[in-house]
Amino acid sequence: MRILLITEQRDAKWNKVSFETLAAAQQIAEKEQGTVSAVVIGKGVAALADDLAFYQLQEVLLVEHDLLTQYTPDGFSIGLKQVIEAAKPDFVLLPHTYQVRDYAPKLAASLGKGMIGDCTGYRHEDGKHIFVRQMFQGRTAADVVFTGDAPWIASFQAGAFRADLAAKNSGRKAPVKPIAVDLKAEQIRTKPLELFREAKQAVDLTQAPVLVSVGRGIKAPENIPMAERLAKLLGGEISASRPICDEGWLPMDRQIGSSGQTVMPKLYLALGISGAIQHVVGMKGARTIAAINKDQNAPIFEVADYGIVGDLFEIVPAMIEELEKSSAG
Repeated sequence: MRILLITEQRDAKWNKVSFETLAAAQQIAEKEQGTVSAVVIGKGVAALADDLAFYQLQEVLLVEHDLLTQYTPDGFSIGLKQVIEAAKPDFVLLPHTYQVRDYAPKLAASLGKGMIGDCTGYRHEDGKHIFVRQMFQGRTAADVVFTGDAPWIASFQAGAFRADLAAKNSGRKAPVKPIAVDLKAEQIRTKPLELFREAKQAVDLTQAPVLVSVGRGIKAPENIPMAERLAKLLGGEISASRPICDEGWLPMDRQIGSSGQTVMPKLYLALGISGAIQHVVGMKGARTIAAINKDQNAPIFEVADYGIVGDLFEIVPAMIEELEKSSAG
């Protein structure tokens, strides 16, 4: 079983989801007694390839070309098609990012293959390679199997695997192998413009070790600073369910769920969140989930590791008080 991981970088900086997908590839390879190789594609990214070589990989394929300096779907799909045809892997795995969503279907079609996108899990059962993906906004999970010959192409959802479980080598470095690709300027049909930037307050919640998330139970925007204070004392960030962002009480970049960010913090503290499936799909991968809700039947308690049935306006101030005492001492 040969697995080829296609990583993602932008401006010579890693997209963290690449390492989540690396962890997925390594886990699959362990089950299948296979090997994992990785691709770093772009221009001026040799240092990233060298960095990746310290992970448990058979080899790192470095693909550099002047026409790959800026991302284009044509450049990436044409270049990666040549890499895949040369490497002849069984699986091609990618992180399910906005960029991958843009070019991966084109890449798969150019190879005459289908792809399974936005996967959350994998298992080998009865001789079949089964990929798990959510459907209907997370209301159900589907087992999907490839038909036809390899290579089989799949992308993994952010938060499906833990990046910190990507295994490194102990004292050994994987070889870095430059791969030349044939690209011509006339093949690139789009011209990249200035990179889209979200609002200045935009935050990547996937990087936060602790998230304090608020739902309808917070009652009013005037109460959000209380949750923000708790988040700060815990060394984390504030986040929210969709209704809070729809009301404009917090910016949309703070939203967790199927239409927001998918996160895997060490601690996810849900304050006044009922636990609708659209929200749960975005945070159920957290290492520890704690919930405070007045309704003992709230669905959030079904996924919580720790639950407190009570008034958050009594509990949260008490938590803040104790944390402030600890920090002062």
